[in-house]
Amino acid sequence: MLLTRLIFESFSFAFNALKANRLRTFLSLLGITIGIFAIISVFTVIDSLERYIRESLNALGSNMVYIQKWPWAPPEGETEYPWWKYLNRPVPQIEDVDEIMRRGSSFQSAAFFYGFNRTAQYASNQLDNATVLATTYDLIDVWNLELSDGRYFTESEMQSGAPLTLIGAVIAEKLFPGQNPVGEFIKIQGFRFQVIGVYEKTGQDMFGTSMDNYIHISVIKSFYMLDVRNRDMNQSICVKAKPSIDQGRFIAELEGVMRSIRRLKPLEENNFAMNEVSLISNQFDQFFIVFNMAGWIIGGFSIIVGGFGIANIMFVSVKERTKIIGIQKSLGAKKYFILLQFIFEAVVLSIIGGIVGLILIFIGTVIVSYATEFTIILTAGNIVTGLMISSVIGFIAGLMPARAASRLNPVEAMNSV
Repeated sequence: MLLTRLIFESFSFAFNALKANRLRTFLSLLGITIGIFAIISVFTVIDSLERYIRESLNALGSNMVYIQKWPWAPPEGETEYPWWKYLNRPVPQIEDVDEIMRRGSSFQSAAFFYGFNRTAQYASNQLDNATVLATTYDLIDVWNLELSDGRYFTESEMQSGAPLTLIGAVIAEKLFPGQNPVGEFIKIQGFRFQVIGVYEKTGQDMFGTSMDNYIHISVIKSFYMLDVRNRDMNQSICVKAKPSIDQGRFIAELEGVMRSIRRLKPLEENNFAMNEVSLISNQFDQFFIVFNMAGWIIGGFSIIVGGFGIANIMFVSVKERTKIIGIQKSLGAKKYFILLQFIFEAVVLSIIGGIVGLILIFIGTVIVSYATEFTIILTAGNIVTGLMISSVIGFIAGLMPARAASRLNPVEAMNSV
């Protein structure tokens, strides 16, 4: 009961002191508010960006490898990207998919794909620069695709190049507003395609595995629309490992199969890139470590300035209430009561500033998420972090003034001017 009463009275003193000096309180709050806003807003953006990237990486899958002409990153140990070494490499071919599946034992599925832009039209609705994704049959398994309406291609439809298409949710909204597109026909480059399905809306990711903005057709059909045999259209083969297969064995076997397909001699370098999701993940880990450090540095200076502001205000508060402190001590108030009284005042002041900063961040996240496609979320972890930082800064800033107040001589304090 005594401790509860002490805490209650300390908060009461703190609140009355803050209320009596509103301008001073506002200026002190401003420093902490700016500091918390700076540091937590950086953390919030970083966390949201990290979540977006992680979700995109998960969509790619940790048990998948992309065989392409161009590697995603420079070779290990090099800082520059030696593009001239990759310029004359051959692009993957559709025939490679069958050879990979025939020669390997650890592969679950593989798909050949590439994209190009064309104008898509339905009745009077036209969509310029729509991305047409041409693939082989197994893409649905490799990317774990889900449909919201209609059906997927049959294997025979893919292999024969049937004039059929599946479209993404965004494409459906633009070409068929308020209408079910399944069964309708769209025109691309003079070719008519019947829509047989619509992909489930998942939101755009940074690696292009979302089907929202794609018009999906058979790669065989695409060969009638453009010549890709000797052109670099970023042709790719995505190979998915069986669930029980070790990643190292999967990578080694796939590399051996590709070298066999390309007929490379033992000492020759690979003329293809094997892009693993784990390589990107490791690079982003370093990226986020640096950004988190930058967040602490950027916000740290603001927090320190805010802490000095609170400490200065608390010293002034001690000076103004010297007589009151003397009276309290003459009536039997212990040192720890005076100490806690001023520490609570500093902590309350700092927490209020932190809460205001968090409110401003929340408003900012709502505005950004509404105005753009990038979703920013103020997580509970960042809220707790903001309040903890505020509390610690308030405690540190109020400790010295509180100690000075608790050590005042009661007689000298009561007789001070």
